[in-house]
Amino acid sequence: MIHQPNLFPRLTTLAKLFAADYWIVLDDVQFTRRDYQHRTRLAALDDPQRHQWLTIPTHLPNGRQTAIRDAVIADPTRSRRRLAQMLPHYYQTSPHWRAFGQLLEPLLGLVTITDKTAQVAEASTRLLLSLLGWSGQIVHSSDLPSRPGRSLRLADLAEATGARGYLCGTGGMKYLETDLFTACGIEVTPFRPPTSGRWQAAREITAVHFLMQLGPEALADQMRAAAHQSEVRPVA
Repeated sequence: MIHQPNLFPRLTTLAKLFAADYWIVLDDVQFTRRDYQHRTRLAALDDPQRHQWLTIPTHLPNGRQTAIRDAVIADPTRSRRRLAQMLPHYYQTSPHWRAFGQLLEPLLGLVTITDKTAQVAEASTRLLLSLLGWSGQIVHSSDLPSRPGRSLRLADLAEATGARGYLCGTGGMKYLETDLFTACGIEVTPFRPPTSGRWQAAREITAVHFLMQLGPEALADQMRAAAHQSEVRPVA
């Protein structure tokens, strides 16, 4: 799975990562303000339609051309305070909050240590994957060799991990040149999560919401079921 670091990612994104053996953190592409690299949408436990954005104010030193890994937290003190206040405001009444809250403390400390938005976003995803018992590996695209070209680059990154399969979301399947992966001996596997029940909101709100509703074990079971339903094998 190749994906940008997202702040407390949505359930669909987390499910794709959970189904993969590798997460290649795509950290050297252009930062996008309208994406989820520095923000996430919280939702009330008793009303998933009641949303609120949680955002880390981010400065782009090189303007719109700034790479994700170079984006800087504009106000670390304020960002830490917002994370420390808004997440418990929405979710601390959950019986599953304690385990999450214990892992949240180091993340809050990281906000004041690093000035990089991407590091905090990646750490937030690691937190969730850890609670779910994910045993895969994490590497960074900036540390791997690749050639220019959207699909070619992704194929090179997947090949660099020794992957025999590439897990791709439905959006990526619209543009992906699958023959470039085939040339590398890599099978492209589409990931199609369920669209009914709680998965209806999975593309909009953070996976923290579902974790607090179900708990880590039950959510992990649902993700395994979603992978099986999509006929996904754990691949990179």
